[in-house]
Amino acid sequence: MPPRLLVVLAALRVIVAGSAVGAIPNHYPAAGPAASGDWSALERATISPGPKRGELVLELPPVDLPAGTVVDEPASVGEFPVTGSIYALHAELVDADGHELPANLLHHMNVMDPNERELFLPIARRVLASGMETGEIRFPWLLFGSRVHAGQRILANAMVHNPTNVGHRGVRVRLVLSYIPDRRPWPFFSVLPWQLDVAFPVGDKSFDLPPGRSERSYEASPAVEGKLIVIGGHMHAYGRTIEFWDMTTGKLLWHGEPGLARPGEPSAVPVAKLYSLKGLGMPITPSHRYRVRVIYENPTGQRIRDGGMGVVGGLFMPDRKATWPATDPSDSLYQRDLRHFMGPVGKPVVGVPMEMAHMHMQH
Repeated sequence: MPPRLLVVLAALRVIVAGSAVGAIPNHYPAAGPAASGDWSALERATISPGPKRGELVLELPPVDLPAGTVVDEPASVGEFPVTGSIYALHAELVDADGHELPANLLHHMNVMDPNERELFLPIARRVLASGMETGEIRFPWLLFGSRVHAGQRILANAMVHNPTNVGHRGVRVRLVLSYIPDRRPWPFFSVLPWQLDVAFPVGDKSFDLPPGRSERSYEASPAVEGKLIVIGGHMHAYGRTIEFWDMTTGKLLWHGEPGLARPGEPSAVPVAKLYSLKGLGMPITPSHRYRVRVIYENPTGQRIRDGGMGVVGGLFMPDRKATWPATDPSDSLYQRDLRHFMGPVGKPVVGVPMEMAHMHMQH
């Protein structure tokens, strides 16, 4: 074995010894407390083995996508068929003939577990997401994985948009998931997705953008102690910076700025990996309050409807002594968020022409 690899493995063993995970949710009743809703009225999302070993494909029901329109798909219900740890995902779109469509037709796809709570809010936990700027999400399979369980019930929705003059029939949105099967000695660390949005607590996450400089923020405390392993952010066009603050200490913990893009186009905010051989993660604690803050500079002189958004998120590893709190399905905030996520049950909503569309993002 190469000497360098021996050093890496030795360092990992030291880190693992002090970072066992105890708060990762590990029970997922097939029809848990969120089952007070009528799941039989929902379309079925399929989760099946992919063409490659160690792959799952989560696919939503087909929808027609007329030229120049937006289609908002209502929530579908599905269950994971296996237990394992997801370490990579990417979105795909195909038409009725199985031909792959451009990925930029996907505005967003979101997957929630209605039986587990979010880190910063007592609402249903978002477990997977992809959007037009996301591309492939991948982290080292030996180190990190996000646990899923056989029988774990999920809800998934999506928004697709078509800026072209060619319509498509039978469009299916897919998430291709790479995972490590259960009972392997790796990944070494179990992690959970987390997020903190300036438009929390519930509802659409976009907001009107006034002319000139503006900012928006939201504060909350995490449910349990732990460490942020990965942090990144999302803004829309004209976003200048997005920040994550510890308001108890007054310390700026992270800030992101968008990369280069064409005028008026959104661009991705670089992701920060908060782990190395020197240490693992950025500690956060329920006794502190944390703030997400986004700053925009709108040079158009006009108010842009739903032109703003600001969310930070990434991967979180709970402390080994922490106990993840139970979800209260009778909580009014939980119920409002669940209704918003599910949307109109039944047929997809075909939006107005794109130049007038309400281009929102749900998280």
